[in-house]
Amino acid sequence: MQQIRLMLAAFAVTLLTFMLIGCSENNKDSLPRVKEAGEISFAMSGGYPPFNFYNDNNELVGFDVDVANEVATRLGVNFKPVTTEWSGIIEGLRSGVYDGILGSMAVTQKRLEVVNFSTPYYYSGPQLFVKKGAPFTAPNQFKGKTIGVVTGTTFATDAEKLGAGDVKLYKDDTHTLTELNSGVVDGVITDRVVGVNAMNSGKFDITLLGMPLRGEDIAVAFRKGDDSLLTEVNTILTAMHKDGTLSTLSQKWLKTDITVR
Repeated sequence: MQQIRLMLAAFAVTLLTFMLIGCSENNKDSLPRVKEAGEISFAMSGGYPPFNFYNDNNELVGFDVDVANEVATRLGVNFKPVTTEWSGIIEGLRSGVYDGILGSMAVTQKRLEVVNFSTPYYYSGPQLFVKKGAPFTAPNQFKGKTIGVVTGTTFATDAEKLGAGDVKLYKDDTHTLTELNSGVVDGVITDRVVGVNAMNSGKFDITLLGMPLRGEDIAVAFRKGDDSLLTEVNTILTAMHKDGTLSTLSQKWLKTDITVR
């Protein structure tokens, strides 16, 4: 009996040791973790031109991609891009699939409950787009109409505030704008720059309706507790604002500077 007790006690000590090691690994400080790995993984949808999208050579490119590369370079690590559906992107971050979200995510109070955000790296706002020739002169005429938005964005709330009768959800803005172009929806709410870029591409017969519905701060999302990594990225983004890097990248992809309020 005594031998059994000793064996059980030894087993308990061993189990506790493994648990403590596991906890230690899980709680490992975030900045050293990234430095040791030699890479930082940022998630984005991959379907949000000109911010992050696949070009004709199937290369992931865009403003967000260039910003992520520069952040990684200044951290002294490689950038590992991860593309995933926007609807589950926060859950992927919280479960540790990637280190952060650098994919044009707007800061909201609801999101702040589950993730932390960096200092903004650009500023934008939701815009209502309609098909050219549509019988609308202002956004307040959309009560009872059908509006398309991307799943998981803040734009569904904007559509509801306009009194939309039906808010249709889509995977990305290629789908929303295609549906608008074909007349399936009466309007689409998306980021103003994204919509203008699509409009200027000549692929969609669409136009802006009114002014942006509101302003948004766009920032990098991190897991709660990854404070040292957040602090370092904030330092880097502040430097990129000051030395003009963000402005230069904005001009490259958008032909305008959206990095100042």
